[in-house]
Amino acid sequence: MKPSSTATGTIIGLTLVFLIGPFIVIILAALTAGNNLAFPPDGLSLKWFIKVFTVESFRISFFISMFLAVFGTLTALIVGVPAAYAIARYDIPGAGAIQLAVSSPLIVPGIIVGLALLRYLVIPTGFTIMAALFLAHAALILPYAVRVVTSSLQNLRVDVEEAALILGCSRLGSFFRVVFPNIRGGILAAFILGFVTSFNQVPVSLFLSGPGVRTLPIDMLAYMETTYDPSVAALACLLAIMSVGIVFLAERFLGFSRYV
Repeated sequence: MKPSSTATGTIIGLTLVFLIGPFIVIILAALTAGNNLAFPPDGLSLKWFIKVFTVESFRISFFISMFLAVFGTLTALIVGVPAAYAIARYDIPGAGAIQLAVSSPLIVPGIIVGLALLRYLVIPTGFTIMAALFLAHAALILPYAVRVVTSSLQNLRVDVEEAALILGCSRLGSFFRVVFPNIRGGILAAFILGFVTSFNQVPVSLFLSGPGVRTLPIDMLAYMETTYDPSVAALACLLAIMSVGIVFLAERFLGFSRYV
């Protein structure tokens, strides 16, 4: 018995309300003309979106988050691409255990990872807050880099690379001339996934942030502890638009869904 079109439409509508409803509430709360974060809005105004750019702590934490997202992801790719190549191309003893170890940051809750890094990395070694955040973000992004690039390598025929080796190309040369151009889309997809994940990271950054060095999500939490105006909602809208825009462009030009 096929479900009726009315029931199907109702289920789809309820699902969309559940998924999109919170975003609509935040957008309307950010557009309020009032002075308090509330829904429904008290009139409509863009003043809170303008105020976001005047808050100095938001500007500083934005650049910190951008630095961590860009360079942390690049570091993860520098380590992850060779690791993915080794996993995909060589019969490594204990490869399953290695993949599980690499994926552990995805399995273990972020709060536990953040607490462990604080207790056993930052406190004993005296690492600066920025260095600890950088290492933590790179470590968290590494599993995404390995998994996405491994998937791209597994979809690339091995005989193409072997043909380059037979024709006299070195292993390193065959990688950059044959393999890299064919997995470039997967590497870019891994970079975008890592960037978005790092930029929006909360649990680990919550433990490792400190005075004067906070990522943007943590700064937003701290701001709400003292100020209850709609500027945080406006900033949340801008971040959501940025994340959705990046993923949309990645899907449009790279076929992002093929890799993740």
